[in-house]
Amino acid sequence: MTSTAHPPLEPLRPTGPDDSATTTAATPTAPDGPPVIQVRDMRMAYGDVAVLHGIDLDIHRGEIFALLGPNGAGKTTTVEILEGFRQRSAGDVRVLGTDPARGGDAWRARIGLVLQSWRDHRRWRGGELLAHFATYYPDPRDPDATLDLVGLRDRADRQVGQLSGGQRRRLDVALAVIGRPEMLFLDEPTTGFDPEARHDFHLMVERLAREEGVSVLLTTHDLVEAERLADRIAVLVSGRIRAYGTPVELARRAAAQAEVRWTAADGTPRRERTEDPSRLVWDLHRAADGPIADLEVRRPTLEDTYLHMVHSGDAADAASDISNEDGNGAGDGNGSVLTRGKKHAA
Repeated sequence: MTSTAHPPLEPLRPTGPDDSATTTAATPTAPDGPPVIQVRDMRMAYGDVAVLHGIDLDIHRGEIFALLGPNGAGKTTTVEILEGFRQRSAGDVRVLGTDPARGGDAWRARIGLVLQSWRDHRRWRGGELLAHFATYYPDPRDPDATLDLVGLRDRADRQVGQLSGGQRRRLDVALAVIGRPEMLFLDEPTTGFDPEARHDFHLMVERLAREEGVSVLLTTHDLVEAERLADRIAVLVSGRIRAYGTPVELARRAAAQAEVRWTAADGTPRRERTEDPSRLVWDLHRAADGPIADLEVRRPTLEDTYLHMVHSGDAADAASDISNEDGNGAGDGNGSVLTRGKKHAA
């Protein structure tokens, strides 16, 4: 099948100040240049069961983008549609300028996949397998250099079945990047990695994005990994994007509270959660007329923000169901909300 390029979709428009109370899916400032992934109002249903409710998404060249969400949120379905493995029910999708549902061999050669699991060739030697895969691409990387990139040069002559879990995962990455992909999909890529291997993997992904301009879509349950790697993050809950932005923007949008800890003048340990830690610290200094013992400010982590988004998303879904049953809902019945005359993904 021949790949068909399509004209770019309309850019996502950020919601205005009055919209923030209605939807958390406002689009942050994104890098310059056309997106390598554009998704507009993407929907998916299995029979009468809707699993995606109007997804909007932009990912740019050289960007590391993390898609987070609890099990059953629709992450796997979303990624499989983008990879061209699953047909969507509705909406417009472009990956590298092509509808993935119509992507041919030339388009597939431009993407790399690290799946959560796959049946590998246990009897192949790692170096031989990588060299074999390289023959399928018009301009592959050098196999030996790729083994160096993932730290497997000294394991090149070992059979795949003799590699450890972490080493086999590194080989997965080598197979994904051997064809010099422009877009790299990573599904739980560091499962089974020890801390050192995980650190090395993060450096490799950053190098691919920063130095070679490879765009990366990462799905992971490791929130520390997402916060460490991602330029921007989308939180998917019950088939809807509940938040979309940098880790700092997400924390601000979720109104996640910081924790201030200190020791009072009488020696009593104190702690207080606040949305404005700077103001609290200032008030403490003024009240004490001097330094504060053991003062510590703990900013919201991505985990704090994520849990807030997931729990508030579940509550919003429950409220929406009740509202729709009563016939008083403000939505359009399709998982989106109408705000100031415009339709934004919920």
